[in-house]
Amino acid sequence: MPDRNRRLTTPLVRDVHGRGALRPATWDEALGRAAEGFRSAVARKGPRTFGLFSCSKTTNEMNYLAQKVARAVVGSNNIDSCNRT
Repeated sequence: MPDRNRRLTTPLVRDVHGRGALRPATWDEALGRAAEGFRSAVARKGPRTFGLFSCSKTTNEMNYLAQKVARAVVGSNNIDSCNRT
């Protein structure tokens, strides 16, 4: 059984270009950093650098939203799910 007292309750980020110790951050900072990482990767290498894998256990609506984000927002057709297995 997992030790629930050891679960993270706040996001952790690293300073200095992904090096250094982890430190607590706000959700806005952590999500902003993740979004910026996606943006910079797409800007450097193009939208084909981005891929998304969706889950068959989620709703059709969530899978539709996932493919819309990948295609319309990022510009990538690299989306797959385990629905076929």
